[in-house]
Amino acid sequence: MKLFHTIAFFTFLMIFFIHFDGLSQSIQSDIKYLSKGADIIVAGKVVDQKSQWNSEKSRIYTQVTLQVEEFLKGSTNQDKVIITHLGGEVGSVGETYSHIPTFKDDEDVLVFLKKSEIDQSLRVFEGDGGKVTLYQDKISGEKITSKNIKVSEMKKEIKNNVERQ
Repeated sequence: MKLFHTIAFFTFLMIFFIHFDGLSQSIQSDIKYLSKGADIIVAGKVVDQKSQWNSEKSRIYTQVTLQVEEFLKGSTNQDKVIITHLGGEVGSVGETYSHIPTFKDDEDVLVFLKKSEIDQSLRVFEGDGGKVTLYQDKISGEKITSKNIKVSEMKKEIKNNVERQ
């Protein structure tokens, strides 16, 4: 029985230290790269989406409006930002593109944004990799990512990277 308690104790310690050791090296590297390349980093909620054809009616673009919770880098000095991306649905026609993030109404997100050199519109930097969906942890009540990373830890890492730039 003593052996069981010893094993259980060490298992608990391993889980505790693995879970609370902070962000993994790979995730830190991704955050560093995204933080450096993005013009604006924002946490917020999707409040509107509008899809429309371009002027030649050859492609569909969607404008996603985010209600800003927090700017982590840069700012638009407004409480909403509009992100433009390829794809969407207009009438009975839909277009999707690989590696282009999609958004859902009322979705909480953290996005790394880059200004387009063509028209200065905001685009998600590095496609899918530049969008992180946020969830409410049912036990702790904290916001987490799909990889079970605390958003507070992720924001802290982003802010540290931005300060070092």
